[in-house]
Amino acid sequence: MPNKDNYLALGVEPSFNKQHLLKLARYKMPFGKYKGDYLSDLPLAYLLWFQRKGFPQGKLGDNLREVLEIKENGLEGLLRRLREDFRTESG
Repeated sequence: MPNKDNYLALGVEPSFNKQHLLKLARYKMPFGKYKGDYLSDLPLAYLLWFQRKGFPQGKLGDNLREVLEIKENGLEGLLRRLREDFRTESG
C-alpha cells in the first residue's frame, strides 16, 4: 500500500479510506449468478455489462461502480489483500 508520506511529499493528501475500502472488499453480490461472491471477484465483463445496462440504485450500484474503476486500474489485488489482512487480524 502506498506510504502516506510519499503523497504528502508531493503536496497531495491521499483520498483513500481504509475502512471504506475494507467494507467494499467484503461486500458480496446479493443476487443472480454471482450471488455470494465478493464484488471484487466478479468478472470484468459482468461489471462492464452493468455499466452498459445501468448500475442498480443505491449502495450496490455505487459499490459496483467503484469495483469497476478499481479493476480497470488493475488494483483489485488491493481489495483481496484487505480481506486477507482482516481475516488475519480478526482471528
